Amino acid sequence: MNKGFLVLFVLLLTSWKGWSQVPETDPYRPVYHFTAPKNWINDANGLLYVNGQYQLFYQYNPLSAKPGHLSWGHATSPNLMQWDHKPMALTEYKNPDGSNTMIFSGSAVLDKDNTSGLFPAGKTDGLVAFYTGHVEKGGVVLRQHQNLATSLDGGLTWQRYAGNPVLDINSKEFRDPKVFWYAPQQKWVMATVKADRQQVYFYESKNLKQWSFLSRWGRAGNTVKEWECPDLFELPVPGGGTKWVLLISSGNPTEQFRGQQYFLGKFDGKAFTPDQPYDEPVYIDFGKDFFAGVTFNDAPDNRRILVGWVNDWAYAPDVPTGELWRGSFAVPRELSLRRTAQRLVLVQQPVPELRRFGKEVVNVKNQALKTGGAGYEVPFKGESYDLELTLKPGQAKLIKLNLLQSETELTTLRYDVARQELTLDRTTSGNVSFHPMFASSLETARVPLQNGLLQLRLLVDKSIVEVFAQQGETTLTDLVFPKQHTGRITLLAEGGDAQVTALRLTDLRELTVP
Repeated sequence: MNKGFLVLFVLLLTSWKGWSQVPETDPYRPVYHFTAPKNWINDANGLLYVNGQYQLFYQYNPLSAKPGHLSWGHATSPNLMQWDHKPMALTEYKNPDGSNTMIFSGSAVLDKDNTSGLFPAGKTDGLVAFYTGHVEKGGVVLRQHQNLATSLDGGLTWQRYAGNPVLDINSKEFRDPKVFWYAPQQKWVMATVKADRQQVYFYESKNLKQWSFLSRWGRAGNTVKEWECPDLFELPVPGGGTKWVLLISSGNPTEQFRGQQYFLGKFDGKAFTPDQPYDEPVYIDFGKDFFAGVTFNDAPDNRRILVGWVNDWAYAPDVPTGELWRGSFAVPRELSLRRTAQRLVLVQQPVPELRRFGKEVVNVKNQALKTGGAGYEVPFKGESYDLELTLKPGQAKLIKLNLLQSETELTTLRYDVARQELTLDRTTSGNVSFHPMFASSLETARVPLQNGLLQLRLLVDKSIVEVFAQQGETTLTDLVFPKQHTGRITLLAEGGDAQVTALRLTDLRELTVP
């Protein structure tokens, strides 16, 4: 047996014990953001709600905290915040010709009517996972194709389909199948990407095993990087009607980095038609560290919930979390559409389940920010919290919110009133030297005031900063790695006086229900 696969087999038998034991002294492992107990993770996969549980699968290396040997890790939760780690779901495997197949990204569905015929008669909760088989030999990529596996026990164990691959176009850049039920035509639809062509390919099936080509669409918005991790779903429009939303992981507002964009349009069961040309990209997140976001199938009450990887491939293997673990997910985000003065936009808000946890420790109204003064220091010190505030710039030209502040370190959120721009600055946030690209630029997004106010919500969790501006119309997500851990929060105004009309802070240093 190949030595690497022998080690993998041993890890399958032994590595799941004691995973809930998180070192209390770990300076960067977040409290309320998902991490695997150990080793490397990247994209979320197979997101599905079934039998009262959110099923989260994810790209996982069982051998180390570096990318490689990609398999599917697995966790479940009743509330999207408290996760129960399960044994690995799907593992890489050796092929007869000496090549090996890694389990790349994909999705999962509930085959409640047994349309696949792969489950016993009367079985109504059989699960089918779709994954990209990434075939390599000697470090050379041979092919990427789409495969399925089935589970009879709610995702705990899986059986690869004997007829795999179910979709193969003889390509090395064909991946990330998102499968969903299209009710108007009583069929399954698969969205995949031809990554190097920046195109989404759509397929249909009645039985999840035989797939027929429908259409392709792409080469719009950001085409600097290859396209990955498509997702397609329908959301209601305020005032009536619906829009289809197509998510694509691709380039970033800063060219060297990865990011995610979205398109609004129509889907008729065959083709996606955008509402506009999309010559300019419309991004989901303006930070450096939100990528490969996909949504849950079958979430209750028609909720559309997004989970994204907090990292960037520019430096992901090198982030200084140590060799025990590497990689995390953003807090799940509830998606909706909202009309603004400019256009219809995709809105993201932290799932309301987060509010069940932690303890409110600060609640301030009408706090003045005098220009030229020391500013206002929030009466709290810590590195894991949920901070909500509303700012009235007044005569100020610039407002600064300093986070994770210590003697010589801080992460700064700045609002330029004249430009109406929000900037997240991590250049002095702590350890920024582990990779030359980590602190190479600032993250800036245009955020117009609404009725003269700027509303912000910040989820800070040791090494993660998520910013939601104007009730989720704009988001910025960045990793930070403080070396000092005082955890102060200060606000300052420059060029004129401003006011904090409301500020509330929830302490989340422990994920407990008050």
